[in-house]
Amino acid sequence: MRTFVAVDIPEEIRQKIGRFVEGVRGFAPEARWVNPAGLHVTLKFIGEIPEATVTEAKKALAAVSGEPSEISFRGTGFFPTVKAARVFWIGVEADEKLAALAAQVDEALAPLGIAREERAFTPHLTLARTGSGRPQRTRNDRVNVSFQKLQEKLAALPAPEFGTMSAREFCLYQSKLAAGGAVYTKLQRYALQE
Repeated sequence: MRTFVAVDIPEEIRQKIGRFVEGVRGFAPEARWVNPAGLHVTLKFIGEIPEATVTEAKKALAAVSGEPSEISFRGTGFFPTVKAARVFWIGVEADEKLAALAAQVDEALAPLGIAREERAFTPHLTLARTGSGRPQRTRNDRVNVSFQKLQEKLAALPAPEFGTMSAREFCLYQSKLAAGGAVYTKLQRYALQE
């Protein structure tokens, strides 16, 4: 079962992002755009694991004791670089509690054989991908013109603001790949305590 751990986003922020996507999608028509209904702040991508490990992951995550976190969604950017852009994203600004929560989730799942994160936690919302969609920078990176018109349009606009939320829970999700994009199902919710 393909799984990940994430924080859900309130509907009003989702709608603002949806309107923004509709306004800019035409500037990168060949990109693969995500459905705003599935947006979330990923704390840990687990990947494919057996059902028995999912059961163990649910128990391990229940022991995580994070605190609520304030999260703001503003600005946009591109991974791995502006010239060789393969991923278009919205910026996520959060207090240190969100990074601490991601670290706790990572530690809780490590005893189950789930690899620890090698990179620093960098929260963002992916809106669109081109090519392989892999955000890592490589020696052979070439200029990617797929996002060029979108980059020009965004440069002429003020940085978008989508709102702020208070994260009071995180969830374990299942991800099923489908023709129209991934379908996410919440497997378990975990409350964050003050």
